[in-house]
Amino acid sequence: MKKDEITQLTEKFKSGKASEAELALLESWYLNYKEPEPYELDIEQRSKDLEAVFLKLQETQQPIKRRLWPRLSIAASLLVLLSVSLYLYLNQSPMSLEQAAIKSGIKPGGNKAYLTLADGTRITLTEAKNGELAQQSGISITKTADGTIVYTAVEQSSDPASSNTFETPKGGQYQLQLPDGSKVWLNAASSLTYPTSFAALKERRVSLKGEGYFEISKDAEKPFIVQTGVQEVKVLGTHFNIDAYETAIKTTLIEGSVKIRTKTEEKTLHPGEQSSARADQIDVQAADLYQAMAWKNGDFVFEGASLGSIMNQISRWYNVDLSYEGQIADLQFGGSISRTKSIHEVLRVLEMTKGVHFKIEGRRILVMP
Repeated sequence: MKKDEITQLTEKFKSGKASEAELALLESWYLNYKEPEPYELDIEQRSKDLEAVFLKLQETQQPIKRRLWPRLSIAASLLVLLSVSLYLYLNQSPMSLEQAAIKSGIKPGGNKAYLTLADGTRITLTEAKNGELAQQSGISITKTADGTIVYTAVEQSSDPASSNTFETPKGGQYQLQLPDGSKVWLNAASSLTYPTSFAALKERRVSLKGEGYFEISKDAEKPFIVQTGVQEVKVLGTHFNIDAYETAIKTTLIEGSVKIRTKTEEKTLHPGEQSSARADQIDVQAADLYQAMAWKNGDFVFEGASLGSIMNQISRWYNVDLSYEGQIADLQFGGSISRTKSIHEVLRVLEMTKGVHFKIEGRRILVMP
């Protein structure tokens, strides 16, 4: 039954006007009533409220006795219990973001990744023990004490290099050291496909989906190329970040130089610059290095970011789904917070800066104006 229906029947019961069928309906509802979880109500306040309910019932007991005398033994106790249950049912306050987050079990992301070998073997790196994981094409693949995956040449091999895929799920991140010594950090919901060895190749070409930060070992004879959607980044030795989550692929250069190329255009980036490649167009501007590197440094930075972009970051890191209710304007936010914080703390920061509200339902976040 709906709340207003329960209220109406209870009032009829108190006034002695409820029919046998209505009494049976109320009794059935009460017997099947489930009291809210303890964290949904303040226990001390509930005790005070119940005391007030009992006092109120004492004032109305006599007329009820006269009109319902044949059912006195049942009705008197039922009235007390039903009134208390109805009061709790109608007046329980909504769970706070913190309570909902605790109930849902949503946690910040962490070091989680999978390694798929050339033969199709898939290794869950979070569960894998430290030490050697596999050998292929003269390369040993090991997991170090800090969780990094390292490729090391153990013998010369004339076999053509096979490819591996390194991927992080939503709620995951991980670090990888490639066969040439280059280091890659992958953000959540990202993947990198690469040769197990660059020894017999003329170039070091890898393919990225999602977001990754690269520190490339210098090799003048073998340029390092990152293929991402509509663009490719060509380098000799440098540090840069590529964000390929959205339609526009953003490449931010920290040091060295890189060439950004699409099918029809090519531009060179210098340290402190960021390119945005969309279709065949490349735009270059000064980079906000603090914001571009925030994820690798363990932070969220929301300076000038749209609500949609922010929520996508939160969805990937906390492994949650999103729903939007009502008309949400294209708001822009400011501020920063650690990615180690609980999800309700992150959402609270957003609620304090702009006119937006959130509700957590299981592993789904409802975004409301």
